[in-house]
Amino acid sequence: MKRVIIIVATVVLVLVAGLLIFIMNYGPDVKSFAHLKQPQIREMKNQPMIEVRLQGDPYATGGKAIGQLFKVFYQLKNNQIKQAAPRARWPVSLESDKRDWIGIYGLPVSETVTEVPAHKAGPQVRLTSWEYGTVAEILHIGPYTAEQPTIEKLKRFITANGYEIVGDHEEEYFKGPGFLLVNPKDYLTIIRYRVRK
Repeated sequence: MKRVIIIVATVVLVLVAGLLIFIMNYGPDVKSFAHLKQPQIREMKNQPMIEVRLQGDPYATGGKAIGQLFKVFYQLKNNQIKQAAPRARWPVSLESDKRDWIGIYGLPVSETVTEVPAHKAGPQVRLTSWEYGTVAEILHIGPYTAEQPTIEKLKRFITANGYEIVGDHEEEYFKGPGFLLVNPKDYLTIIRYRVRK
């Protein structure tokens, strides 16, 4: 009997350890984004999106907005996109008071989505399209509070290559606070601007 208990306890410990390792490493691997460790310019198609607009410090409003988006995302009919990384656009200066920021939070959806289900609780979600075209982007690894050097590197690259920024600051969140047991130093965020020559 004692031997059976030891075997069962060992199996349970191995399963729990495996589950913890899986949870800690859940989400995309940084190797998937190796090409974005240096800034680049590329073409992107316009993207159908569901979006929410909220004013305020993103640390206070972001979770609410993204939670509402995912709630609606999983209720959409005819959506051929099954997993999506949330994005946010900031149409204000990043140097302004965060309480004044307008966050436009979005999730990509397929072109087959024609309406958003009615919902009462939470911020209002709407169906729209985000314009892209020529974009400059770079991967930021680490907490959001440490993005400034990455942003400056991208802006220098844009200028050095004869482009100018014509769109809002945009971020695409591949690994962040929504992942269990992920340390902020391991967050993966693509920083992006629409640009033109």
